[in-house]
Amino acid sequence: MENYGYTKTENTQNTQSNIPYRSEKKIPAALLGILVGWLALNKFYLGYTKEGIIQLVLNIVTLGAASIIPFIEGILYLFMSDKQFDDTYVYGRKGWL
Repeated sequence: MENYGYTKTENTQNTQSNIPYRSEKKIPAALLGILVGWLALNKFYLGYTKEGIIQLVLNIVTLGAASIIPFIEGILYLFMSDKQFDDTYVYGRKGWL
């Protein structure tokens, strides 16, 4: 088997760099926002405790009308690239839309 001048380490690194970037939190956060956004579970899942409590209070005060916010967020999450989602919400810590 020829290695065309590459070492085993270089071949492994090239193979790993061809794997597309995947976010571990994007799909669960999106589904939580869309399906049970009225409980603010998407906020708590992403580690935004203060924003989650605010969302819960807003939902109580508006009798559930504020549930549209996590629903919209969930849809936005789905249409973002995995890398953009992680950069914005996981590493960038952007709490709202």
